[in-house]
Amino acid sequence: MRAKYINPFTDFGFKKIFGEEASKPQLLDFLNALLPQANKIVDLSFKNAEQLGITEADRKAIYDIYCENESGEKFIVELQKAKQNYFRERTIYYSTFPIREQAEKGNWNYNLKAVYCIGILDFTFDDYEAEPEKHEVVHFIKLKDQKGKVFYDKLTYIYLEMPNFKKSEAELDTRLDKWLYFIQNLEDFQSIPVIFKEEVFSQAFEKAEIAKYNQVELDDYESSLKVFRDNKATFDYAKETAYNEGIAEGIKEGELKAKLEIAKTLKTNGVPMELIILTTKLRKEEIEKL
Repeated sequence: MRAKYINPFTDFGFKKIFGEEASKPQLLDFLNALLPQANKIVDLSFKNAEQLGITEADRKAIYDIYCENESGEKFIVELQKAKQNYFRERTIYYSTFPIREQAEKGNWNYNLKAVYCIGILDFTFDDYEAEPEKHEVVHFIKLKDQKGKVFYDKLTYIYLEMPNFKKSEAELDTRLDKWLYFIQNLEDFQSIPVIFKEEVFSQAFEKAEIAKYNQVELDDYESSLKVFRDNKATFDYAKETAYNEGIAEGIKEGELKAKLEIAKTLKTNGVPMELIILTTKLRKEEIEKL
């Protein structure tokens, strides 16, 4: 069945829903659903993300959305589609840009505005995969001391591990649940579910409807979708290859261990070296070490 709505995990789709001036109500509602009630945002203004980077390379690899609330607090939002080396380091590096941007000429007291870095991840962190109890969707990270006390409360990293969000429509409890369900399932919807009848969601669906796009927008979306699919195929292939290689390596190690055990038993029972080699196909040096 042909998709009625765009894939929000594409660059085009994500920016269409959250990153345009006309999409401000959606971004505002999403951020307020994500942040604690005490940090509620009244208004947002989009800023030019390409002005953040110091070098030309930085300016080409900047976050998807950069905005500021009515109090001057900075919000960097990115959709990360696949794992990459040093992803966390990259996040921390880019979080320094809106901090340095606040520097004033002349006398300045270093009173910084808060910075929030939000990553919507289409993958999970490796170090949580081995701990099922840590398979959470939302991760709030702040700078803390050795006793767990917040040392600096104006720098916050928020990561959303989308593969860990497994709620059904009937299980949605919070506003954030609705937005995560919307992002995760948008491309599969053929009609708007009842839970999304509010205006902010209705507008999001309207912006996401492929049939409403002109030819230029369609071409841009198809190009973005191709990049997404190519990247996903490359990632899936790498993951499957690593898994298969791991199985093969495990079998190989198991076979070697079995041969060594057999050789050890034969050697203990005084079987001649030549016969042990013939039986196990091990090298003489390996057998002599037993």
